[in-house]
Amino acid sequence: MIRRIEVADYPRLVEIWESAVVNTHDFLKREDFLYYKERVPSYFPYVTLFGFEQDDKLVGFIGVSDGNIEMLFIENDNRGKGIGRQLVLYAINELHVNKVDVNEQNIQAVGFYEYMGFHVETRSDLDNEGKAYPVLHLQL
Repeated sequence: MIRRIEVADYPRLVEIWESAVVNTHDFLKREDFLYYKERVPSYFPYVTLFGFEQDDKLVGFIGVSDGNIEMLFIENDNRGKGIGRQLVLYAINELHVNKVDVNEQNIQAVGFYEYMGFHVETRSDLDNEGKAYPVLHLQL
C-alpha cells in the first residue's frame, strides 16, 4: 500500500535509507555516508514523500519535487520485489514526475531507471552537496 509520509515516519525513513545505502552505495566513503546520514532528515520537508507499507511497516519511500524524483529508497530485505517499480509508477502517474537524478556510480539504480523508461539527458561532476559523486540527470 502506498501512503503519504508523516513527520512521525521520519525515523523509519532514516532506517530505510541506511539499509538501502549501505547495500547499494559501495562507492560512498564512510565519512560521506555519515555526513549524509546526519543530513537526510533535513531534506524530508522539502519533498513530497510517499511510502510503501507492507504488513503495517514502511519498507520503502519516494520523495518528489517539481516533477523530479529526489529520492527513492527500499529497505534492503525488500529490494527486488517490485516496490521501487510501484513507487516510481505512482510518481509518474499520480504526481506527474518525468525526471530523476541518480549517482552515476550506482549502477543498479541507473539500470533500474533506464528499465523504467528514463534516459540520460545531462551529467554533473558533483552532487548537490558539492561532493565528487557524479550525478546523471535522467528524463522520460
